Amino acid sequence: MRSAVVPFALALALALALPVSASLETAAFAQKRVPDTTAQGPAINDPDVKITLADGTEHLCKRQKPQDFLIRSNWFPTGNDKEAAKEGRKLLQKAIDYRTEKYGKFDGFGSAKDNKHPPTFYAKTVHFQGMSALVNDKVGIALACVDKALEASGIASEYHPKSMGGLRYKNTYRGVEVSNHVYGIAIDIEPHANTCCSCVDPWPNHPLCKKKVSSVYERMAMPRSWVVVFERYGFYWLGHDSLQDTMHFEFLADPDAVVDGQTATSALPVPVKAEKAEKSEKSGKKDGHKPAAAAAKKD
Repeated sequence: MRSAVVPFALALALALALPVSASLETAAFAQKRVPDTTAQGPAINDPDVKITLADGTEHLCKRQKPQDFLIRSNWFPTGNDKEAAKEGRKLLQKAIDYRTEKYGKFDGFGSAKDNKHPPTFYAKTVHFQGMSALVNDKVGIALACVDKALEASGIASEYHPKSMGGLRYKNTYRGVEVSNHVYGIAIDIEPHANTCCSCVDPWPNHPLCKKKVSSVYERMAMPRSWVVVFERYGFYWLGHDSLQDTMHFEFLADPDAVVDGQTATSALPVPVKAEKAEKSEKSGKKDGHKPAAAAAKKD
């Protein structure tokens, strides 16, 4: 069993302790591969996959795309267009209302009229590639689809992460923005190995952030093939964002359309050692994102 969570401060400290000359090939978490800078990404098999839910029924996983109004970059348009900024703020509010309705009300955001329960009410510990994390129960179903797809497409063996984080109890964004982690719809995979170069210090000093690269995919240990598979099932990779948060995936598709025949009570079986994994999440990584306005200017 791989460990569930690596304390972020320790992991990042170890990563930053590497000499700048330490390349991906010499770091312990490295994956040897040719940098992929193409627009389409690597060609990955795309077989249909099925998962088994708590009631013992088997369901086909549905491919989905993220919903545009939930994508962070659409809330903070670049430039000085006041109308565009106004529209972006409307989308942000729409996203907050939607996440509240679907995933729970986080303190300080949204209305209890949309949902009286906090995100933790819907949280469940799930297993993914030998790791575990606390996430929204419907997002757990989506993660199970990705897990199966990685195996079925033959690329699970390309990368062997040992830590991941999910739901958080505090908002790591500042100002008007709220992290998708507090709703349990975002995960971080190996924060020490997959960088967030435009986040707050000390991230910009990470060796991979200082390295001259031709693609953001070269700033992480995770292979691009994994990003391709995640994105087939409704996850958005924040490496596309101005933050260049390469560890981070967030589910932005329809949580009620993850598998065929899905109902309001559809759920994954409760995993073993759920209580232990939940406790480990409370000591998970805090990334320290920059204020939204400052980050948006880097687009």
